[in-house]
Amino acid sequence: MNPDKVYLVQTDTTVGFVSQNSKKLNEIKKRPLNKPVLREVDSFKTLKTFVRVPAFHKKRVRRASKTTFIYPQGESFRVVKDEKHLEFLKKFTWMYSTSANFHGKKFDENWAREHADIIVEDKRGFYEGKPSKIYRLSKRKIKKMR
Repeated sequence: MNPDKVYLVQTDTTVGFVSQNSKKLNEIKKRPLNKPVLREVDSFKTLKTFVRVPAFHKKRVRRASKTTFIYPQGESFRVVKDEKHLEFLKKFTWMYSTSANFHGKKFDENWAREHADIIVEDKRGFYEGKPSKIYRLSKRKIKKMR
């Protein structure tokens, strides 16, 4: 498996493009190439290799599911707990992730299939689920973004 390719997968929240190349994901979505992209990680241990989780929020981050946190360093991460998606993600330990649609538009399976290098479909198929909740963390505060 090539981490530089763009995969179309059913994530823990909705249908998404995942890759370890954030520029490719931004090109597909027609966004600025330097725009930050959320990263999915396979465990809390992997998360700690990227960011320092404020002590005040460690329990919240460990227990959260389908929740993205923006850390004081400005980077956003989601620890995946969904078994099916985790099985795929463990092969890479982490991947950049974005929804498989244009901003504000509904999921179009034909468009998504055209723009993905590799399609990973399991028995669930593809469905547009509820997006993850997003919170911004500071040392002692938390702010709901979505």
